[in-house]
Amino acid sequence: MTLAIGIDFGTTNSVVAFARADGHVESLTWPSAKGETDTFRTALMFWREGRHVRHVAGPKALDLAISNEQEQRFIQSIKTHLASALFTETRLYSERFTIEKLVATFLTHLLEGAGDRVSNALPITSGRPVVFAGERPDEDLAVERLKSAYALAGYDNVDLAYEPLGAAYWYARNLKRDETVLVADFGGGTSDFSILKFKSKNGAVSATPLAHGGVGIAGDTFDYRLLDHLVAPKLGKGTFYRSQEKRLPLPAYLHASFAQWHQLSWLKSAQTLAKIRDLQKTSEAPEGLEDLLTIIEMDLGFELYQVIGALKAQLSEQDKAHLSFASEGVSIEADVTRDEFESWIAPDLAAIETAMDDTLISAGLAPEAIDAVFMTGGTSYVPAVRNIFNRRFGADKIHIGNAFQSVASGLALLALDRANAPA
Repeated sequence: MTLAIGIDFGTTNSVVAFARADGHVESLTWPSAKGETDTFRTALMFWREGRHVRHVAGPKALDLAISNEQEQRFIQSIKTHLASALFTETRLYSERFTIEKLVATFLTHLLEGAGDRVSNALPITSGRPVVFAGERPDEDLAVERLKSAYALAGYDNVDLAYEPLGAAYWYARNLKRDETVLVADFGGGTSDFSILKFKSKNGAVSATPLAHGGVGIAGDTFDYRLLDHLVAPKLGKGTFYRSQEKRLPLPAYLHASFAQWHQLSWLKSAQTLAKIRDLQKTSEAPEGLEDLLTIIEMDLGFELYQVIGALKAQLSEQDKAHLSFASEGVSIEADVTRDEFESWIAPDLAAIETAMDDTLISAGLAPEAIDAVFMTGGTSYVPAVRNIFNRRFGADKIHIGNAFQSVASGLALLALDRANAPA
């Protein structure tokens, strides 16, 4: 019998976990084209059906994105907009969607497969990043919006907890001794850190948080670097057009938005498409802009996303890789080495390391005082990221958790503990 629920609402993937009274945890699963999956892609697909706007999320949204059989809008990385005061609302097929409504729409789809296993009668803990993504993130605004989104979806009793705290709970479930643990949770939008002091006594484990920190840089940023260096130049980036006899560079915002997943879907507006067509008339690289238009108009963003994700995974396992993208007449080929990739993400790695150091400083601890490092999230598999921790703490202290399940599972245990805590 489910007694508590943990929800990892992620930038790229989301997970729901259920905890029983005996501490057993299981994840919610969803049907997909490849069979059952315990990760739900944080994506929405919208289309018009008569006078109505229809939508699906997760695996169903991906299936539609791949089939591309109708006029539709594919939206992903919606979590990235929570902390941005600039994003208030958008219109999808004339229907108004605030960021709260977009997130609530996604959460409804995420939880509808759970049936009566999820209700306001049960304690629910949802993760939140330590530092929200964005150039100037407004934390209070993001938290307010996230809580409002849950309420709109029908869940107004949701507690929020730092995502690395959830991962820490999952790591600590089998501890037999006291440990000071640094948890590093690498999602799509943020890299978050927590340092906790765990005490084990009579089979029970208690946790005292010592410090939290983070930075709005993670897997999506690494994807952006690959797109910016390998794909965007094939689509007109760095070229020029003519206006009133002047030779001018193409507006940088076009390719900057194109290379960021959370911005890509918003390029498919009549105004932006008209702007690109107008630039194409006097462009020195009209073929590149034609391909850019095709990718935007034909909703090829997800296909490109898959190719970039696979390329990044290859570079985690080998010294060089080849990018090959071909769809709807657009063909992009490029070679890349791991050294090149690491040079492109070097500033991002430095920012991640600085955030980790700041968390240690906040806790008043030297690296030697850390007994174990628990790393989770897909970006923890990038060798350059893992090397930061190997150098600082030693490889023998590093523990790698399930990339997608650790946070939600730990949040479910945290919700269980909070429900059982004395009033």
